Amino acid sequence: MIMANRAGLGVATWRKPYRLGPWGSVTAFLDQLRTAPRAVLSRFPKGDDDETRRPLPVSGMLAGAGTLGVGLAVLTTLTLIGWAAAPRGAFGQGLPGVFRAACQLWLAAHHAGFAIPGGRVGLLPLGLTILPGALLYRAGLWMARDADLRLRMPARLPKGTPRDVENARRRAQLVLVAQAGISLAAPYALLAGMIALVAQNELTQPFLGEALASHLVLAFLAGSLATARTIGPWKSMLRLLPDRTRSVVVGTAVALSIMLVAGLLLVLGAIAVKFPEIRRLSEMLSPGFVGGLLLVLVQALYLVNAAIWGLSYIAGPGFAIGTGTLVAPTGVKLSAIPTVPLLGALPESGVAPSWIMGVIALPFLAGAVAGVVMARVAPTPTIEAAPLWGFGCGLTSGAMAGLLAALSGGPLGGARLSAVGPSPWEVALSVALEVGVAAGISAGIANWCLISRRPATPEPVRKAGAVIAKAAGRVRLTEKGSRALPGHWLDATEADTQPIPVIKDDWTDEHAAAAAETFAAMRAARSEPVRPPRSDIVDETDDRGGHVIYLDPYAWERDS
Repeated sequence: MIMANRAGLGVATWRKPYRLGPWGSVTAFLDQLRTAPRAVLSRFPKGDDDETRRPLPVSGMLAGAGTLGVGLAVLTTLTLIGWAAAPRGAFGQGLPGVFRAACQLWLAAHHAGFAIPGGRVGLLPLGLTILPGALLYRAGLWMARDADLRLRMPARLPKGTPRDVENARRRAQLVLVAQAGISLAAPYALLAGMIALVAQNELTQPFLGEALASHLVLAFLAGSLATARTIGPWKSMLRLLPDRTRSVVVGTAVALSIMLVAGLLLVLGAIAVKFPEIRRLSEMLSPGFVGGLLLVLVQALYLVNAAIWGLSYIAGPGFAIGTGTLVAPTGVKLSAIPTVPLLGALPESGVAPSWIMGVIALPFLAGAVAGVVMARVAPTPTIEAAPLWGFGCGLTSGAMAGLLAALSGGPLGGARLSAVGPSPWEVALSVALEVGVAAGISAGIANWCLISRRPATPEPVRKAGAVIAKAAGRVRLTEKGSRALPGHWLDATEADTQPIPVIKDDWTDEHAAAAAETFAAMRAARSEPVRPPRSDIVDETDDRGGHVIYLDPYAWERDS
């Protein structure tokens, strides 16, 4: 029982003890378990930080374990639905077989292949990767907040910070982002190894190396992106990269996005045209209501692969559905294909119409747009450097397109279906040349236009002049109607000054005295007699009236 004293009344009241229910006890236990590391660390001496934070590796381990648990729970639910609707032998014997199937789906979501009798399975739905990617991103945000990474490394520095300090802060931020990615990826990959061992059965054997590598890469990318997003907004996250690198990254993203959207629209158009054939293939499978929903879900997950195949199609090389087949703008050659409803959207074998060749212009259009974006992100005063950076954007776009082509395809067993999807090196070479040439030309033109419009004044001087003019415009004169005095008034900071001598009336004209001495010496040298003063010349001091005549002592030199 707790005794409380009401303020101002002095009356002591008794309250009944608060009893926790079963759920309250569980919640309290979980809260104690969650705060246990902080309670243990609080016993040690504190460092520079005011609060005791959970170490970054511990936060990463908890985030990875939570992601794995939530993802397996979602896939196990879907597998149970399929197990209830499908024959019992499709998922193995009982609930252990259902859990193994869920583990296999989890590995497939990370693009980890399987070995089957007579071949291997590598054509996996890339749309399923969205589930672990989103969970890992959320886990990365939680990890960054739990470890107080934003307080350790703020995104912005005060204005006027030296450039070397900004560069050092940028490097420190990149190191912190990499450390957070590793802290999430390392325990996540170790747990994935355990999942790969559990998912083995008599027919499918997961590749342990692929499982470890795929989980490590995906968790590192998602954790690093989430940590960078926690440190600052998207613009600050991009500013972690240097200007040239940022321009290439943005240009590559623009080019790939345009081509992927074009490929997806091409696939959706083919599905709309060939929808009766797709419906016929679906009816041949007779999946039932629940099985039909799962079939639609699986084909929707394969739409990402189909969009990449569309990218390969508009790039020129096309893709294959088995050995000896080709689907390209130049023509179509097919043989027997698997009974998959989505493959019913493939065109008929034969020569493609001539207007289909117009889709090859789309990669050039994407490269032109990417070049303009690059020039606007980071213009260069060197005219010949902009096309080179544009061609570099084409190389990176080709490399990324080749990687996507490799991920979107793969074998579906052995024999004829051992090659399904686009060729990675052909797609990479085609995209690099098409996007690189177009991006180089457009980047050069856009950069020239931007440089020609700018004044010849260097950028730092122009900015400083603008700041000074803006500050001077805010200064007001103290008196109304006053105006600036003519001439240039020297300040003590401009030049060394000396006091101006005071002119007095009793001072003699040094120039006139020197001239008189010179003339006397010349007359003495010529032995000329001294002439008496002329009476017809009035002295300057005559103030009795009349005109004052001034004598020019140098007139004899002009007359002689």
